[in-house]
Amino acid sequence: MVVSDQIADMLTRIRNAGTARHDFATVPSSRTKLAIARILKEEGFVQDFEILRDKAERVIKIRLRYEKNQPFISGIERVSKPGLRIYVKHREIPRVYGGLGIAIVSTPKGIMTGHRAYQQEMGGELLCYVW
Repeated sequence: MVVSDQIADMLTRIRNAGTARHDFATVPSSRTKLAIARILKEEGFVQDFEILRDKAERVIKIRLRYEKNQPFISGIERVSKPGLRIYVKHREIPRVYGGLGIAIVSTPKGIMTGHRAYQQEMGGELLCYVW
């Protein structure tokens, strides 16, 4: 199946797996999705992730985190889309839910959280919000 927005597909798979109380979500692998999964693990939104060989393709298996039988990720939203790219300067990077969530930004030095991009005074494409 051809998907036009790979990042939105990944975020939707994570959201749906959490809603259905699955232990993990699997997504086709790419460098961008691997960087997003790494950020989600570093920030504590998911337990772990691993890269698996499934038939002829590589997939990322993301182990979801739950607290009191509720998904730890209460919301995940795509911001910049293929039809409407959203770029921000480092001073325009938004705080998500007053600092309880994170913004994920694609900068010239790679994909990082909004807080880290602000500290390094780098803007870029605002990929998504996670809270």
